Amino acid sequence: MIEKYKREAAKDVVYNLEYNSERQRLIIPEYGRHLQKLIDQATAIEDDETRNKAAKYIIQVMGSLNPHLRDVPDFQHKLWDQLFIMSDFKLNVESPYPIPSRDVLQLKPEILQYPQNFPKYRFYGNNIKYMIEVANKWEEGEMKNALVMVIANHMKKSFLSWNKDTVKDDVIFEHLYELSGGKINLLHSTEELLNTTDLMRTNKRMSNKTASGTQPKIQNNKNNKGGQKKNFQKNNNQK
Repeated sequence: MIEKYKREAAKDVVYNLEYNSERQRLIIPEYGRHLQKLIDQATAIEDDETRNKAAKYIIQVMGSLNPHLRDVPDFQHKLWDQLFIMSDFKLNVESPYPIPSRDVLQLKPEILQYPQNFPKYRFYGNNIKYMIEVANKWEEGEMKNALVMVIANHMKKSFLSWNKDTVKDDVIFEHLYELSGGKINLLHSTEELLNTTDLMRTNKRMSNKTASGTQPKIQNNKNNKGGQKKNFQKNNNQK
């Protein structure tokens, strides 16, 4: 009987089982431990030509997990970057793409500038402030005037969406003058915004589209009240 199949040898195998908690931490767990061992073996190869062949073979194995993206250039770049990351940047091979560095990966992103939480006119939203800032930077002319009117109409539509009431154009112009820091002045302008009825109809149309996309339609059968099934009755007078 072969030595490795003896009962004593089987006990040794069970006794020497490896647990994941005792193993080395996987850098990218999605590829599994076998691929990590392949990369470790390729890193330890001394011959440059053999090591480069092993790296290309590992890239093919990694790409087989997503065969539809295997030949896409951007995806190939991603695979090579992941190969160097999984080797802990110890793999010395010729890459068709720039080799990433540990310092670049450890860079922290810049802090995002969150919008203000408590604007004075909350029903306009935070984006209207950015739109006004863009309009203030434009040079005077027809393009800026058109942009200002678009912003004013959007403010009026937002006002009607939340307040459900009519609003005069003078009120929108005053708010626009205040939010722009006095740079956009339409208080004495003869321009007129869109009609309140048209804006309310647009808001209602948009709300109906949202409701129809979330709620199923219920069809009422007026001829069959109560949902009872009618039985077919044969007319003996018919031939």
